[in-house]
Amino acid sequence: MKNLLKSTLTLCLALLSLISMNAQQKRKMENTALLIIDVQNDYFPGGKMTLEGAEQAGKNAQQVLEYFRKNDLPVIHIRHISTNEGAAFFLPGTSGAEIHALVSPSIGEKVIEKHFPNSFRDTDLLKYLQSEKIKNLVIAGMMTDVCVESTTRASFDLGFNNIIIGDATATRDRELNGQVVKASEVQKSFLAGISALGNLYASVVNTQDFVKGK
Repeated sequence: MKNLLKSTLTLCLALLSLISMNAQQKRKMENTALLIIDVQNDYFPGGKMTLEGAEQAGKNAQQVLEYFRKNDLPVIHIRHISTNEGAAFFLPGTSGAEIHALVSPSIGEKVIEKHFPNSFRDTDLLKYLQSEKIKNLVIAGMMTDVCVESTTRASFDLGFNNIIIGDATATRDRELNGQVVKASEVQKSFLAGISALGNLYASVVNTQDFVKGK
């Protein structure tokens, strides 16, 4: 009988601890939304603008998305549609412009279409965030040094607190004055820059640390 009572008490304490941890995590994520930027088919192998490490970044974004869904937290998908003359990818009506299956929106999740790198420009993103009383953004997506960066900096200027999931972002090789800058260097440089000065624009964390609440 004593052993049974002891086991029951231990189980109750474990359940109470789990409930307390979940409640603390809920409070920690209060007024927070996930912003997934441009995780679209053209950036993946076979697309018109393949990025370095797109598949792994997409899988990491999927893990973060599952975390937000599991905790019933708001999710916003950003989808870029190219309307500028001479655009070669994300063209209207093409499969390449569709959101990738790894992070395909669920019913009820907000989807915003944009035409510029900054997700706030000429969209209802700001209005939506304000209506939902969102103060903090967790950001994943592509490309790191274009749409992710421009959106994050704009978000800071508009008063939001930002976390970038670094390994849930991706880019590609760049060229400067005839020299190739490898995607890995572009990635590190832009994430380092945006988190400089004490994480002024954003703090940068990896997927596993984020979903484990570290």
